[in-house]
Amino acid sequence: MFLLPDVPSDAAAILPLSMSEVCYDAAGVRLIDRLSIEIGGGAPTVVLGPNGAGKTLFLRLCHGLIAPTSGSILWAGRSPGAARREQAMVFQRPVMLRRSAAANVAYALKLRRVPRRERRARVAQALEWTGLAEVAQRPAQVLSGGEQQRLAFARAWALRPQVLLLDEPTASLDPAAVHAVEQVIAKFAATGVKVILTTQDLAQARRLASEVVFLHAGRVLERACTQDFFARPATPEAAAFVGGELIR
Repeated sequence: MFLLPDVPSDAAAILPLSMSEVCYDAAGVRLIDRLSIEIGGGAPTVVLGPNGAGKTLFLRLCHGLIAPTSGSILWAGRSPGAARREQAMVFQRPVMLRRSAAANVAYALKLRRVPRRERRARVAQALEWTGLAEVAQRPAQVLSGGEQQRLAFARAWALRPQVLLLDEPTASLDPAAVHAVEQVIAKFAATGVKVILTTQDLAQARRLASEVVFLHAGRVLERACTQDFFARPATPEAAAFVGGELIR
């Protein structure tokens, strides 16, 4: 089994993530509302909340894909853009290039200007690490949904991130594929990569998370260790969500 390579010595640590009074507006509607939180290293953090709570926007703000309307976001004092090279993000529906699985990983390395002589070894290791070595030369677009998602993780692994941001990565997968992807997530966490994961799957949160951040209407309503969150939700909204009720 391959371990995640050491972070390059010239890559400064980017944790903690600090968000202070962050707001995000679109078309005159406030979607993220005075969100403040600090997230450090360690075991995975799961962000829970109903549809429309702001989970995806939260990750996009963290990754610097969108800018807040107001407030500040800092990774150990650096802006999201300045810290992006030490992060990787996997989306719910990853984009697959019209190339082989191996070429998809190699292209991500090319964009990061990894020297050509290093790419082949990193690609092979990434595909082996995610259980995709046997499909290395298969067109990525004909892979199953679960294989495509693991390929997205292989691309992330090859970039040697300090932080992995995951936006509901198993939302449309069957149980076997969910299990395979969760194994890869657990491997990332075991190597010291900080995983920040959004999901609506309560069982998945229990399996993967050390702590839960509960978002509702663009605000952090609750933060607790996973066991306490599910045993004793502190807010009516969280209690309703855990109980399977629809909340607004």
